[in-house]
Parts: sequence; C-alpha cells; structure tokens
Amino acid sequence: MENTPDMAQLWKLAQSPAGRQLLSLLQQNGGEALQSAIAMASAGDYAQAQKVLSSLLDNPQAQTLLKELEARP
Repeated sequence: MENTPDMAQLWKLAQSPAGRQLLSLLQQNGGEALQSAIAMASAGDYAQAQKVLSSLLDNPQAQTLLKELEARP
C-alpha cells in the first residue's frame, strides 16, 4: 500500500481533537459496524473493512472531520 501511515501516525491522529470526535461519531452511529470493521481489518480483510467504514463515514460531519485530519501535518 502506498502512503500507509504507521501505527505512531495513526495513534497521533486518533488522539487529536478531530480524531477523537470522529471515533466518537463512528461509535454513536455504528458501534457494532465499527467493531466489525476493526475485526475484519485485524483478520486481513481490508477490502470488506474499508467497505464498512466507507458507509459509516458517508455523512457531512464525518467528512468534515476527515478533511481536518487530512490537513494535519
């Protein structure tokens, strides 16, 4: 995978204010689906995990938070 962030980068993003808001939003709007996506990714089924996450992230608030995270150095 190109430009795949390492775990330290992911942790840093998850601990940022936008990252925390995004995780909270995902848990509120699809806690079970989020857990399923994590399990799928852990098992190596990245395509299915991405599909589940895409549906969870398909709302304006999530998109705004993702843009904030993408803009971070």
